[in-house]
Amino acid sequence: MTTLFISDLHLDSSRPETTASFERFLRDEAAKADALYILGDLFEAWLGDDDPSAEGARVATALRAISDAGVLVHFIRGNRDFLLGEDYARRAGMRILPDPTVIDLYGKPALILHGDLLCTDDAAYQQFRAQSRNPAWQAQMLAQPLPVRQAIAQQARAASFARQSEMQQKDRTQYETITDVAPATVDEFFTRYGIDTMIHGHTHRPAIHELEADGKRRRRIVLGDWYDQGSILRVVADGMELEHPR
Repeated sequence: MTTLFISDLHLDSSRPETTASFERFLRDEAAKADALYILGDLFEAWLGDDDPSAEGARVATALRAISDAGVLVHFIRGNRDFLLGEDYARRAGMRILPDPTVIDLYGKPALILHGDLLCTDDAAYQQFRAQSRNPAWQAQMLAQPLPVRQAIAQQARAASFARQSEMQQKDRTQYETITDVAPATVDEFFTRYGIDTMIHGHTHRPAIHELEADGKRRRRIVLGDWYDQGSILRVVADGMELEHPR
């Protein structure tokens, strides 16, 4: 059997073809797996479980179908859907895991996370992350009417886009460095959690990195996004394969 990992689908009503591709993946492949791990940014934006969007309902139905068939579905919140809560998780038949989490992967420990915690060179983003994960901040946000939340999210996305555009224009190389993982932080996570395998998304830079940390050989697998075609990590007892056709 197989354990599947995906991340950064960024599902949104403006990209129905991506949602359709995800539904096919669930029906044709994920339904036959041991487990499916979704490592954040399942949605382009999630403003609360009270959002009655057709896209959210459609995705919940598709996930619930494989969960009811016996597939263990796990979810780690990303930087776009950190407000996804237990109500939606129950509807979708999936279990929300802490970010990060150590799992048993066919007898070997592996660290799974969305990946934004590793991007510590981006101090401004890390400040926002700390604020937005604060339970009091989240409660205050979710207490706002949905239209207000939508307006706030739109403003935040516009500000983020403007900031990234400015960074790219000033220094493209520095932008690429800041928005990628910090090597020292990656090493620190390997040492802190005592693992040899790390799996994450967020950076949209799919690859399998072989490296050395704390004198040991390690492996860091980065999942790709689903903007064009689906990126999937397939793990079996004796190996793994990262698919990201481009």
